This record gives sequence, structure tokens and C-alpha cells, in this order.
Amino acid sequence: MCGFAGERRYDGRLADTDAVAAMTATMARRGPDGAGTFSSGPLAVGHRRLKIMDLSEHAQQPMLDNELGLGIVYNGAVYNHPELRAELKAKGYRFWSEGDTEVLLKAYHCWGADFVQRLHGMFAFAIWERDSGRLLLGRDRLGIKPLYYSLNDKRLRFASTLPALLKAKDVDTDIDPVALHHYLHFHAVVPAPHTMLKGVRKLAPATLMVVEPDGQTRQRRYWQPDYARNAEESRRSFEDWRDMTLAALRTAVKRRLVADIPVGALLSGGVDSSLIVRLMSEADANVRTYSIGFEDVGSEEGNEFRYSDIIAKHYATQHERIFIDSRTLLPRLPEALAAMSEPMVSHDCVAFYLLSEAVSKHSKVVQSGQGADEVFGGYHWYPPMLETQDALATYDAAFCDRSHEEFLQVVDPRMATGDHSRDFIRAHFAQAGAPEPIDQALRLDTTIMLVDDPVKRVDNMTMAWGLEARVPFLDHELVELAARIPGRHKIAQGGKHVLKEAARQVIPAAVIDRPKGYFPVPALKYLQGDFLDYARSLLDATVARDRGLFRREYVETLYADPEAHITPLRGSKLWQLAALEGWLQAHGI
Repeated sequence: MCGFAGERRYDGRLADTDAVAAMTATMARRGPDGAGTFSSGPLAVGHRRLKIMDLSEHAQQPMLDNELGLGIVYNGAVYNHPELRAELKAKGYRFWSEGDTEVLLKAYHCWGADFVQRLHGMFAFAIWERDSGRLLLGRDRLGIKPLYYSLNDKRLRFASTLPALLKAKDVDTDIDPVALHHYLHFHAVVPAPHTMLKGVRKLAPATLMVVEPDGQTRQRRYWQPDYARNAEESRRSFEDWRDMTLAALRTAVKRRLVADIPVGALLSGGVDSSLIVRLMSEADANVRTYSIGFEDVGSEEGNEFRYSDIIAKHYATQHERIFIDSRTLLPRLPEALAAMSEPMVSHDCVAFYLLSEAVSKHSKVVQSGQGADEVFGGYHWYPPMLETQDALATYDAAFCDRSHEEFLQVVDPRMATGDHSRDFIRAHFAQAGAPEPIDQALRLDTTIMLVDDPVKRVDNMTMAWGLEARVPFLDHELVELAARIPGRHKIAQGGKHVLKEAARQVIPAAVIDRPKGYFPVPALKYLQGDFLDYARSLLDATVARDRGLFRREYVETLYADPEAHITPLRGSKLWQLAALEGWLQAHGI
């Protein structure tokens, strides 16, 4: 896993190598093990490398294949690269490296852009054709790896992070009103192509973007999970679904052990991470695991060590508890905000940032349990979707942070350009392939919310410390299987029923039959003392007042009683505003 950047000009000028160097340098923490650049006429690219597969210099990037007339910069991990390599060798292709990067180059030459259909893994890439001048950008099916771009009538720039594009200058940093509405209404989820800045877009998951030499671009989506079931699947027993789920997850975990260094695991003590650790231990008897905890606030616990300890002891892992007190947490908040490619409001952003720092001292790659709740129906807003007569209203009431009427009270009138989030949710629910409201909600959360909240959070915070996080619950074959499982099997008995019963075959019941937990950082939910003062310092800063995004009367209402203003998903409305301002200020906007 790495970071890359590039520029493709179509105005007759040479690519700006200084701009590409500046973009690449900002991603040194994503790839601390190596760096490289390449330029040729209108194209320049840069790369930062984190060595996970093929630790030799043969796998260095940018990678050029002069015989095929192709080049690539790439971020991610393709777990079936050995099988693809063997298939390509049988077709006569010759290899000089042992990693996955070269396999992507040869696969593109062999199968064209549809080579992505053969990939198992997480990836974002830029592949260029030397002779035609054509450029292909691509992103994995579930959007695990990011890809941002800035496009005008003279050039295209692209990078693995949004802040990298800012370092190249010449970016419109005005706030995008559509993105702001999503951020404040859709729980900080800003769907592609939007970002908070008008001048930066992001490639949607499962999407390819072709850039022609004259600057013409076209995009196409190459994958979408299908939630419709055929007659045979509708008749399938719960026990069959349970067994198929366990088998598919076992395959997904095994795939994500492909590496030339040991693979560890983030262990929260919940069923998802515990099941991953169990399946990892089948293949590796010496698994390293890591758990994090915080101070309690009032009656809310800040750690779940008692559950993670059960699994660590049961499977004799090399386990490390990481405890963070509030005196350590607060001074690190500015760092965590600066590490975000886009503003995020979830409390556990800083938790993942600090956890990743500690884990990176022992491991360079870990498996993590993100995605299970979205894929297998673990959240509280799913059961009402099974019987609802108004899917949009039911989902909105349970998930979204505020009504449109409240949004109008929050923002300056110039930012009130429409009820964009509700329009987006309504349109997504109406798409074919998800026949029932429960299917519509699960598809939205798996392909949109998950991408731009939990998955983005994990990528940003782990890669800030050169740590690769692999997410087996987002194996696309597992996601396709889960999509076809009837909703009633997923949401029964408190949610994730089919997954929990699969887990019951192999892990202790104590971590299955426990109350649902979260990755808690109570100090950012109940803003008090120094944490409240920090939030005020961001919103009261001169640059924030001059920007004028938020109505001061609304901000003052939040100041008066922060704990009275909590979102349906248990987030602080005050921290939501402060986090956005903190992110903008961290990046000089």
C-alpha cells in the first residue's frame, strides 16, 4: 500500500514536475519505504512506497514496461496476484518482480480495462499507454483505496489524498454547498464525486476513468452488488446461508494473509474482529493483536478490554492493550484532523490515529473488522426498514443527523442550495437491484456510507503511520453473497444474525452474546472542559468567523449546552461543526 500523484496536461505544455514532486512529498507517511518519479512530455507521476509485497527494488514505482509500452503508479494490495501471474506466464508474459504491481501492468495489456474484474483486493491506480497517450484511472469495487482529482481545461491532476492536490496549488478551495449539506445531514458522508472543496472531485468506487490525450474523459462503473434473489436463493435455508457465510469469510481472511511480512489484527473484542482473529489463527499460530481503550466518561465505558482479552487468551495471540487518557488525546486532535483527506466527524478517527501509531511500531499490515455492520445488517436502523411503508422517512429519521429545516438554521443562506442528501438517498433507493426497503438501506450503506465514513477513516488514520489495513468483510465475493441473503436472516435477534450464528461455530459465545459495542471516545461525544474549549477555539477563530459557514446564533446555542445537542447516531453536533473548521484550518483553507 502506498500513495501516488500525477499530472496529465493536454494544452501542449510539459507536465509540472515541481507540482507532482510537491504532491508526492505530502504522502511520505503513506509510503515511508521508497520514493520515485517519472515524467515524459505532458505526463508526470510520483510514488511513495510501503513495502508489503516483494520487498526488493524490483517492485519500485513508478513502474515502466518498455516492451509493452505501459507504465503504472498504484496503491493497494491485490491478493490473487500469484494466480494471475501464473495465468499470464502461461500466455507468454515475462516478469522481473514478484509483487502485484507488475501483474496489474501485464493484466491490463492482456485483457484491457476489464482486467479489474479479475482482481481480488483493494486498489487505486493510474496506467498510461506510451504510444497512444491514453491514461486510465481506476478504483476498487468498495472504494477501500482513495483517488482524488482536480480537472480543468488545461490539465488533470490526481492523487491518493486530497491534501496532496492542495500542495500543487491552483485548486478552487471554495466550499461545495452540496458536500456541506451531506456533511451536516448525511452524518459527514460525502458521496463521490463531491468533496468539501469545489475544485476537487473523487473517483467513485468500482469506477474506471479514461483520459484521452485531448483531455476528453469518460467514466464507467464496472461492478454493483445485486440484492435481488432468484427462486433457488429464496428457498435456501438459514443454515445453508450461515455455512456459506463462514466459508466465504474464511476465504476472505486467508486471501488477506498474502504478504511478505507478518499480518496482525486490530481486535476490538466484538464479534467481527474476534471472528477474523479466529480465522487468521487457523493459518498462523503466531498472530499479533492490538486493542485500544479510553477513559470512561460518566456511565459510558471507554474500553472493551474484557472482551478482547477473551479472544487474545483463547487463541494465544501476542496481544497488546493500548490505553489513551484524555491528557494524551486532546493534544493529538490537531494531528488527527490534519491526517484526514476529508473532514470526518466520527469520534473514533482520533482513536484509529493513535491506535495506528502504536501498532505501526510492531506491524506494517493488519486485518480489521470494518464493514460487517453494513454488509450483514448490524445497525439499529435496519429492523424498521423490514416493514416500513416509507423507506426514505424511516431511514432518514434513524440515520441522518438533522432535518433540512435545522440545516437551514445552521448554515449561512448562501450555502442553502437544496435538500441534497434526501434527494440523493431517494434516488439511490429507487435504483434497480434492491427490491425491498431493507435491501435498499443495506446497499446504500455498503456502497456509499461505508466508503465515505468507516473505510475512509481507517485508510486515512492507518496510512498516516505507514500501516496497511486490510478489510476481509469487504471482500467483493463476500459482499455479493451477503447481498443475496434475505434481510430477515441478517437483522434478526439484534442484527447480524446470520454472521453471529456463523461465528458461533468457531469462537466463544461470550463475545457473541454481549451488548453491541462501539469504538468509544466519550470525551468527543460529551464535550466538556478542555475539549469544549478546543472546539470553541476552532469555531471562534478569525478565519472561521470570516469564512462565515455557520450562523453564529446556532453556534452559540450549541455552546450553551453541548450535551443537549446529540445526533441520532450519538454524535456531538458541536464537534461536527468544529471538526470541519479544524480540518479547513489544518490545511490552510
